[in-house]
Amino acid sequence: MKQTNENISIRLNTTGDLFSRVASILEQARANVVRSVNSNMVLAYWLIGREIVQELQQGEERAEYGKKIIDDLSTRLKSRFGRGFSTTNLRYFRTFYTVYADRLPEIRHIGSGVSAPDQIRQTQSGVLDDLAEAVDAVSEPRGFSAVLGWSHYQVLMGVENRNERLFYEIEAEKEGWEVKHLERQIHTCLFGRLLKSRDKAGVMKLAGEGQVLQTAQDAIRNPYVLDFLGIPEADVLHESALESAIIYNLQSFLLELGKGFAFVGRQKRLQFDADYFYIDLVFYNCILKCYLLIDLKIGELTHQDVGQMDSYVRMFDDKYLTSGDNPTIGLILCAKKNETIARYSVLNESRQIFASKYMLYLPTEEELRLEIERERRLIEPALNREDKP
Repeated sequence: MKQTNENISIRLNTTGDLFSRVASILEQARANVVRSVNSNMVLAYWLIGREIVQELQQGEERAEYGKKIIDDLSTRLKSRFGRGFSTTNLRYFRTFYTVYADRLPEIRHIGSGVSAPDQIRQTQSGVLDDLAEAVDAVSEPRGFSAVLGWSHYQVLMGVENRNERLFYEIEAEKEGWEVKHLERQIHTCLFGRLLKSRDKAGVMKLAGEGQVLQTAQDAIRNPYVLDFLGIPEADVLHESALESAIIYNLQSFLLELGKGFAFVGRQKRLQFDADYFYIDLVFYNCILKCYLLIDLKIGELTHQDVGQMDSYVRMFDDKYLTSGDNPTIGLILCAKKNETIARYSVLNESRQIFASKYMLYLPTEEELRLEIERERRLIEPALNREDKP
């Protein structure tokens, strides 16, 4: 297993004051740590997938045999290394190896070999007419990118066409695409649009708009990274200062109402298949015998947010509801710059009990809206003072 240390270095900043120079060192060091963790995680999962595939090939050709092998392996790995090695994840590792079986078991750093991105992107002499042929020309054995994490490769595995998948991998590496940006380019068929367009440079320019680069803290927060390292999520999860302050004060507000609220947790994690979702606040009302899920949005409230909360409620009910519990309800709080919105999210089958019973003990949407606005008026001036030098 070959892995170079190329690009894992820190460039000293010789300009600016002492704080700027020290901050630059720390930021680069953190980025290097995240890059190293992601690289080793990707490589380890590919190797695990290879071991599973080879083990199954040597055994009996029966589905029951394969299931038993993976179940037993998952049980032993979780006992020693934590919950990141569920049967679902082990099957992902197996698929990962199957999709990338032609890869070299090494980490490839930018500039350390194949210059494939330059073959695909626009050149001074013009734009390549056939991207599929250009990607197909990259036939040399490749390792895995040092800048793409496991979540990137999970998304890429969903692209069936090899040429298209390799194109997105190359672009994500060269442009530093965060996972959500990679998903957006795949869902909007960037590869297909480039094939059909005469203005390939214009399409690529448009594709880069709206991109948000990932910080080291964002990357290390990834639940797959945490599971790989065996780090409890509570040790590294963070929120923006405004969100954190509002959520903390809202927690106190509900508990002080004296209407049966009991605090369950913050940043409650839900898992659906291989995806993770986080709920800002979870309460249980002992009088109503129901859970209340609260999601805070800083910005515009969209139909997608409402649909997402409905999904949270269904997933939460499936996982946590017992025979004595009433249906879970959701609450979306949207703190925009000039307006605050509070909206309960109730599934159709629960609307009658919500109107007849729940609202006797729950704060109204107007009460919640006024409370959030009050909190913002108290919090934002203090945050603004902290931001000033």
